[in-house]
Amino acid sequence: MSFLDRTAELGRLDGLNRSADGGLAVVWGRRRIGKTRLLLEWVERNGGVYWMADESTAPEQRRSLAEALALRIPGFSDVDYRDWPTLLARLARDAAAAHFRGPIVIDELPYAVSSAPELPAALQRFVDHDAKSAGLTVALSGSSQRMMQGLVLDASAPLWGRAREVLVLRPLPIGFLGRALGLTDPADIVAAWATWGGIPRYWELAAGLPTREAVHDLVLDPMGPLFDEPSRLLLEEFPSATVLRPLLDAIGAGCHRVSEIGGRVGQPATSLSKPLVRLQEMDLIARETPFGEPPRSTKRSLYTIADPFMRLWFSVVGPRRSVLMQVPRDARLRYYDAHAPRLLEMTWEELCRQSVPTLGDVLGGHYGVAQRYWSGQEAEWDIVAERLDQEGSMVGEARWWHTAGAGDASKAVQALLDRPLPPGLRGPVTRGLFVREAPATPVPSSIRVITAADLVAASV
Repeated sequence: MSFLDRTAELGRLDGLNRSADGGLAVVWGRRRIGKTRLLLEWVERNGGVYWMADESTAPEQRRSLAEALALRIPGFSDVDYRDWPTLLARLARDAAAAHFRGPIVIDELPYAVSSAPELPAALQRFVDHDAKSAGLTVALSGSSQRMMQGLVLDASAPLWGRAREVLVLRPLPIGFLGRALGLTDPADIVAAWATWGGIPRYWELAAGLPTREAVHDLVLDPMGPLFDEPSRLLLEEFPSATVLRPLLDAIGAGCHRVSEIGGRVGQPATSLSKPLVRLQEMDLIARETPFGEPPRSTKRSLYTIADPFMRLWFSVVGPRRSVLMQVPRDARLRYYDAHAPRLLEMTWEELCRQSVPTLGDVLGGHYGVAQRYWSGQEAEWDIVAERLDQEGSMVGEARWWHTAGAGDASKAVQALLDRPLPPGLRGPVTRGLFVREAPATPVPSSIRVITAADLVAASV
């Protein structure tokens, strides 16, 4: 699959590399998000050095890094380095002599730190003195978000405040999915998004296959590369996060309140705060609060699986792994077919909320981040947002027709007009109907109609 998007991230990294003084960049994001692909692209464009740490001993890691550096600094691997300060000091001297300014990428840094706890302090001295004198550009990257954040954002950490660029990679927008999978129909793109989300690695695996066939071969088949994907993600986190798997199972099974999750896993709700925060840090779950509720409020918070692929896995694969190992292909696909419509509807609603800030032209104004609204027995709303360019608000409903062609929107339109508005809205209220295609039935001019084609086009 060709390199897609990441224009803003490459621009910031290139800007750092063009700086006369060089500097430190720190890049992190969940596994499969495309960190390595981004960094390799940057290194290739700028004639730099890329090195990935692993779980070997510190001496082996230094030998491996020296071999990589020798590609740009001849002779650098001819000696063994007794410790990290010695290697880093010589790197600065030899790079300056060779007029090499980088970029130098150290990927999967947490593995290197696990075998050499003194490495962050050595990197601090290197960044503050030798690398700065040599004008070197250095990037540190890793998938263990907890450790990467601790190295950079914790005020007590050696590298705190030293990074000139801190890049947190997010999933790619839906507008690039069609190009990656060869899809042109917006409805097909949304259906694929409901399966793979914005994770480039999943796009790469699914390229060239119809979505349903790809789901079987990659996810449902016990020999498929994604059959055990959540377990691998948790195991590869550093330190391992496998103890958090029961929480994901519970949320995937429909337990969204802390009390429900605690009851499902047999733990007091008061003991779940830190584990849930860690899953949020890993971008595996999201915490929702209703519109108008303070973000820090926990009383009405709901926890959901954050990624469409993970939602699919915990709905279809997680509860019946043993069954899927024993039944034939058709039976596996029947399980998927039974859940696919609901997963598509959930993803469409989520996608509509996420897209509101990009839909200014369609909505007739620029709006901030959208939320759901719910409160006891009051009417619920899929989409609520406040206007940014002037006083005003919007409310909306997301509806997905599972058959091609324009659908009958009369009931949805009437619900939009009749339903009581959430409290706390400011200024004029715009109503929006988010649908697969423009409806066949007339829609009042007071309601904005937003289609799948609008969402896909706005995200590029």
